[in-house]
Amino acid sequence: MSFLDLMREALRGLESNRGRSLLTILGIVIGIAAVISMTSLIGGVRNMLVQGLGLNAARAVYISASYQMTTENLDDLRRLMPEYEEIVGSAYGYTQVAGNAGTVDVGITGADSSFLELTGMVHLAEGRLFTAQEEATAARVCIVDRAGAQALFGSADMSVVGKTVRLGSHDYLIVGQAEGQPLTGGGTEGISYITVYTPLETVLADFSGGYEYLSQIIGFAREGQDIDALMETTQTQVAKVMNIPDDEISDSVYVYSMKSQIDAMNGFMNSFSLIMGAVAGISLLVGGIGIMNMMLTNVTERIREIGVRRALGATRHDITMQFLVESACLCVTGGIIGTVLGYAASWGISLVASSMGILSTLGMDATGGGTLAPAISIEAIAAAAGLSILIGLVFGFYPARRAARLDPVECLRYQ
Repeated sequence: MSFLDLMREALRGLESNRGRSLLTILGIVIGIAAVISMTSLIGGVRNMLVQGLGLNAARAVYISASYQMTTENLDDLRRLMPEYEEIVGSAYGYTQVAGNAGTVDVGITGADSSFLELTGMVHLAEGRLFTAQEEATAARVCIVDRAGAQALFGSADMSVVGKTVRLGSHDYLIVGQAEGQPLTGGGTEGISYITVYTPLETVLADFSGGYEYLSQIIGFAREGQDIDALMETTQTQVAKVMNIPDDEISDSVYVYSMKSQIDAMNGFMNSFSLIMGAVAGISLLVGGIGIMNMMLTNVTERIREIGVRRALGATRHDITMQFLVESACLCVTGGIIGTVLGYAASWGISLVASSMGILSTLGMDATGGGTLAPAISIEAIAAAAGLSILIGLVFGFYPARRAARLDPVECLRYQ
């Protein structure tokens, strides 16, 4: 028999017992749905956490020292360490402004547009980042987030691009508005602190008090670099450009990366996936036993049919393949239904978690009101399909072989 003939026979056999077939594959459906929903949700959580850390977090190396670092030190590091794709710095300032409902403390982050882009610190909702000319000339331009717009102008939803805000003794033009969490309720009374972003040179010129020191330096390693080895080299080079004695390096230069945290997070997620897979595997095992039970029942009910087929020339291999394909079709149908239900369940859970504020409670709503989006993986779908076929073949093999070994003469005499 050709494969198409086997498929037609298998589908005809399943259609004749639709109710029993659907009940039989229930275990497969539940197991596959559990695997798909948990896999997609875990993938979505991982993506959200990585997004919150910044897209380049795995290759970011954070550099600080007990000695004051300057822009000259930054330029020296760029020259000495070609292992980094980019080395950027930031500085911080502080002032107070008269907000819509009173005085507001303002933390000022001085960073060039490359720093904001590489760290993912700012996600623009409107406007633009700083231009190279604005950065080089220490232009008085800034970016505020929604909380800043709410505190300064009374509404988080209004467009503030093009407006000015007075920081210290100077007026700053707002060129961009970043995403962020406004105060719940829309009022401004509870906002006492906001963050404003300006070019690095601007902060050093207006808020450094004459001491133009950097607060932080971050290097972004080129692809393929060994981060652990690079961190050791970086510590040595920082000490070199800052003339730090060898015996003080370990106590004066601090270099760390997010790679270890990301690796730990991935390890936790993988372990959780393994546990959930084991739980779902129990359901698949139960479903497989149900498949075997149904196929054994089918063999008993179709003994005369098997005898007729053997009498008309069907071989034992043909009979085996007939029941194996029928079992595989049964499991693939369950896999398809389970995959659809799994993704539907994952989206439902994510929407409920977002609407109830669970993500914010867990500190995962890093992008400002974002929704957990399940990760739809082609690999997971392929694995579900392969697992369904495997279950059909494994648990359908014994009934198929039992049918193939029946004596044709006894089958024809069976009532």
